[in-house]
Amino acid sequence: MEALLEEVQRVGYVNKPVAEDIDLVAEINRLKKEKNAVILAHYYVDGAIQDIADYIGDSLGLSQQAAATPADMIVFCGVHFMGETAKILSPEKKVVIPDLNAGCSLADSAPADKFAAFKAQYPDHIVLSYINCSAEIKALSDIIVTSSNALKIVESLPKDQKIIFAPDANLGRFVSKKTGRDMVLWDGACIVHIDISLEKLHKLRVDYPEAKFIAHPECQEHILSEADFVGSTTALLKYVVDSPEQTFIVGTEAGILHKMREAVPHKKIIPAPASQNNTCACSECPYMKMNTMEKLYNAMLYEQPEIIVPEDVRVKAYESVARMLELSK
Repeated sequence: MEALLEEVQRVGYVNKPVAEDIDLVAEINRLKKEKNAVILAHYYVDGAIQDIADYIGDSLGLSQQAAATPADMIVFCGVHFMGETAKILSPEKKVVIPDLNAGCSLADSAPADKFAAFKAQYPDHIVLSYINCSAEIKALSDIIVTSSNALKIVESLPKDQKIIFAPDANLGRFVSKKTGRDMVLWDGACIVHIDISLEKLHKLRVDYPEAKFIAHPECQEHILSEADFVGSTTALLKYVVDSPEQTFIVGTEAGILHKMREAVPHKKIIPAPASQNNTCACSECPYMKMNTMEKLYNAMLYEQPEIIVPEDVRVKAYESVARMLELSK
């Protein structure tokens, strides 16, 4: 076991070969039952993982599930900060993720030491941090928000309350514009959402003039200004399902298209184009794609890599996450 832990620390995941003839779906389901585990998956991970998960959702929904689950082990298929959030909410449970290397460009854009110094410049401000941040940033925050509830939470605060919003400046600008609140913004961003190409989007809209363009608020302002609808991942999915329209261009990570196409197979769902030239001509998160069925199987079999959050950090972070969950009811 010691050698396994050393290897996990070195490479970030359980690097054990999986037999080619193994039925991964059957084995994962067997391990889930045997270990009283629950699999939580973000909309952005591979479709095969979404299909086997007990719950698929956005950051708010996943946080609520992590807080409520009676399982002994939470297997979180997403990125590192999501596993941390689950551990913050359920310290008594074992939390594992398929790959520790599955980080987040947005979370990485706010180093705790630099953010603490930034926060110190505004002693009369409260800190609202987007959930896409590290446990250390959550511990420095007063309230955590998600793209699903940020507007509601900001509007619940007194009008004269001064606010720091971190780490996503694009989401912060969107919330500020919608609520009329002047907020101090930390200058962070998600590499996936800021890579959507306006030039390519315009060409795509010429090809599909009937299409509704919908976008996540992590996108840049000039992209959001083009959108027919702006909302969280869950809100985008609901819009596609509920809308009478038949064609949609979707401005967020392409993993959500799996659930959209499953929900409305008769509608045409097109990913918004990325600036970089890639195989899918869409916006893909390289970190989310580190989650594979093989890594998921090994994570459940060996119960590694395990998410550990220092207790002093966890207790402080818990207060800001718990306040979000309370305000989201």
